[in-house]
Amino acid sequence: MSKKEAYEKKLQAQLDEWDAEIKKLKAKADKAGADAQIEYHQQIEKLESMRKSANAKLTELKNAGDDAWEDLKTGIESAWDSLGEALKSASSRFK
Repeated sequence: MSKKEAYEKKLQAQLDEWDAEIKKLKAKADKAGADAQIEYHQQIEKLESMRKSANAKLTELKNAGDDAWEDLKTGIESAWDSLGEALKSASSRFK
């Protein structure tokens, strides 16, 4: 397996994990009171938007040539860090 393929698998696994976390947050939001539901759903929409952006970056990486993928790495890691931090922040608010 090439470094690129290993990196793609790592990112995909993280994205799958985040999808599961977002689903858990949706379930918590649905059980919350009316006022909290509005706030939670706004946060979830933001997370889903960030997740779509991260997924687009992953697709871009998968389509990149073996030489060009290293150039994409910085942008991808930035998107991953942002989504990870946003998810941690939202999770802590949902408790």
